[in-house]
Amino acid sequence: MLRAIGAVALLCDIYTMMRPFVLSVFLLAASASLLAQGASIQWMSVNDLEAAQAQEPRKVMIDVYTQWCGPCKMMMANTFTNGDVIAYINENYYAVKFDAEGPDPVEFKGKTFSNPTYVPNKRGRNGVHELSRAFNVGAYPTIVYLDENLDMIAPISGYKQPQQLELYLRFFDEAWQTGTSQEEWDAFQQSFTPTFK
Repeated sequence: MLRAIGAVALLCDIYTMMRPFVLSVFLLAASASLLAQGASIQWMSVNDLEAAQAQEPRKVMIDVYTQWCGPCKMMMANTFTNGDVIAYINENYYAVKFDAEGPDPVEFKGKTFSNPTYVPNKRGRNGVHELSRAFNVGAYPTIVYLDENLDMIAPISGYKQPQQLELYLRFFDEAWQTGTSQEEWDAFQQSFTPTFK
């Protein structure tokens, strides 16, 4: 009986001594998890783009999506949450999310684009926004790449995993210039080795 009481007392003493250590480890793990969850792409609206470009010119990537698009949701969940993708985009691009069937008018390069065929409360597909048409978007998701003057580089459609997206992010940021030829793209693509995990 005395041994049992002594063992319980010893366990209580060990617990009392270890509690601050265990609590510290738990808090460290929890804050690391929260920091990782807090990292995200710094999305902006089309309406904010020109002001940002005036302060610091950058290339632009516009994620053109729809509410009903399954691959769009997969890209948001799997690709745009990747740490390497987040870091590269935030450092080198302005990132814009644009609902291709949204109702709101937007200002882009001195022109107002709207969605006159939008039907409120309609489920599924809806009217296509004029800006989506101006960007030649024919499928979702499409990432539209723009240069520092907000001129179109290319619309690239389809779901992309982080390593697939890296190819385009790096090419348009690091190698593309006005007049870049198909041969230069082919050479870049053939020599490209992905680094995103």
